[in-house]
Amino acid sequence: MAKEIKVTLPDGSRMEVEKGTTIFEIANKIGPRLAKDALAGKLDGKLVDLSTRLPENSTIEVITFSSPEGPDIYRHSVSHIMAQAVSELYPEAKFGIGPAIKDGFYYDFDLENPLSPKELEKVEKRMKEIIKEDTSFTCEEMSKEKAIELFKSLNQEYKVELIEEIEDKTVKVYQNGNFVDLCRGPHILSTGKIKAFKLLSVAGAYWRGDEKRPMLQRIYGTAFDSSKKLEEYLHNQEEALRRDHRKLGKELDLFSINDDFGAGLVLWHPKGALVRKIIEDFWRDEHLKRGYEMVMTPHVAKVDLWKTSGHWDFYRENMYSPMKIEEQEYVVKPMNCPAHILIYKSKTRSYRELPLRWAELGTVYRYERSGVLHGLLRVRGFTQDDAHIFCHPGQIEDEILKILDIALYMLRTFGFNEYEIYVSTRPDKYVGTLEHWEKSTAALKKALEEAGLDYRIDPGEGVFYGPKIDIKIKDALGRAWQCSTIQVDFNIPERFDITYMAKDNREHRPIMIHRAILGSMERFIGCLIEHYAGAFPTWLAPIQAIVLPIADRHNDYANEVVSELSRAGIRIEADLRSESVNKKIRDSQVQKIPYMVIVGDKEIDTQTISVRTRSGEDRRDMSLQKFLSGLVKEMNERI
Repeated sequence: MAKEIKVTLPDGSRMEVEKGTTIFEIANKIGPRLAKDALAGKLDGKLVDLSTRLPENSTIEVITFSSPEGPDIYRHSVSHIMAQAVSELYPEAKFGIGPAIKDGFYYDFDLENPLSPKELEKVEKRMKEIIKEDTSFTCEEMSKEKAIELFKSLNQEYKVELIEEIEDKTVKVYQNGNFVDLCRGPHILSTGKIKAFKLLSVAGAYWRGDEKRPMLQRIYGTAFDSSKKLEEYLHNQEEALRRDHRKLGKELDLFSINDDFGAGLVLWHPKGALVRKIIEDFWRDEHLKRGYEMVMTPHVAKVDLWKTSGHWDFYRENMYSPMKIEEQEYVVKPMNCPAHILIYKSKTRSYRELPLRWAELGTVYRYERSGVLHGLLRVRGFTQDDAHIFCHPGQIEDEILKILDIALYMLRTFGFNEYEIYVSTRPDKYVGTLEHWEKSTAALKKALEEAGLDYRIDPGEGVFYGPKIDIKIKDALGRAWQCSTIQVDFNIPERFDITYMAKDNREHRPIMIHRAILGSMERFIGCLIEHYAGAFPTWLAPIQAIVLPIADRHNDYANEVVSELSRAGIRIEADLRSESVNKKIRDSQVQKIPYMVIVGDKEIDTQTISVRTRSGEDRRDMSLQKFLSGLVKEMNERI
């Protein structure tokens, strides 16, 4: 008789099963619906295939698409189905990697000819056939040597390269149909489990992100557990394309990035620079109201400064190569914090001065590979809305609460009312003592709890010098964007040996809090463009109103309207082109100007204006003063 073992389920209940029972069989015992939805399992906290047999008493969980890990397992399995289709249609193909990514998956292929949209349709058609065939995913664990021999025989040198770098003595190899792949897994039981997928695009991608390595073809796709979810996603993707900040940035004449100047370096055009000024003015005003002082620091500094701070050891790959100035090595700054520390060290500090809150819109430069640059969202030179707070231990919690208050106020003012908050804990590579890390992490959690804010733990994602709070805002499409960050740092003050004189007339070490509210100005404005689809609220719009005379004889009155509203601080222009008023309206709507002021014979006779909003609402026979009052109200209330 087979040995009975005990299985503990997520709700704490237990069941007895025979030793060697698979996780899928347990799912079936719990209920046919769960077995139908099951994608993989979790055995004593480790993700495994549903076919895994239980050797002893275990804690198990059945993973479905609604589980946190479910979508990645599902989509990674679809990437293998895609690779199987490609291997059958293009036998000469060599395979890179095919991971799940946010909302989808991709696979990199080395192919003789570029894949056209028509070729993509062929791949998708074959994938549907493979899903209908309901081919099983099987797994074999084998020695590295055997795996290398296998993939050499298949002429798959990219896989051989990956295996040679694996430290473990054994690797897992999965097979579906005739396609064999190196993979950690887990995977679904069979291809027939896939309900809905779509291949989206093809792009070039250097092998392992290295421009010196071969350029591969990367096929992107997505997959969901229902056709309805897939349709909703594809609709949102179309909407995301409509809102793409790179497209809108060009159409609205906000910014450009020119290879002649340098990849990842933003050129702000007059309208974009004006939007940025409005944001920066608001940022400065709010900080001054809340007890911050403004500082300014240079763009370059001696290399030794970064060695002292620890960036040279822990952040070197993101820094640019040093330049020599009179035999001294300098580097463009990747961070603002060391400069702020040197300001602190410029004189002896007393506990009576603390907390010191210093803010700077500081431009920094970080090396990003060209393959990851993405409009305003991933650049090489950007301006941080940076600040550093120097305080004593008893002030930490109160300062974090104040930072949370200004952060949420500013984000809500810009129209972001939904967000996710994370506490990122100690990474593998770090400086400082465990005691300091524990104190810092505890202070962040306590402040969030006192503020009544829900948060999640993001294990190992802290920076090398301390844990942090990250606030990710959600835009109009529900996409999350990293913005605000708060980092408690016991370590860098020690590295720079900064102190203050306490009440006991002894030197004590201050705590340093690094924080940003909007993050990178470039990234934040890119996010704003996409959130509003370029139709900024009135207070942010570079042109708030435009006067459209119906005919040339109405130009003088149009100019009078512009002059009066300009004197009141309204950002307004007149379109005096000899075009029809309908064309002027269309052009103004394309430029997403909040208000169009139309003037003709009637308006001149009555000394009024007709107003059309960009959404199409008409307001006729309006006095200029009433229109102005409404605009001023929107500006004051920032709506």
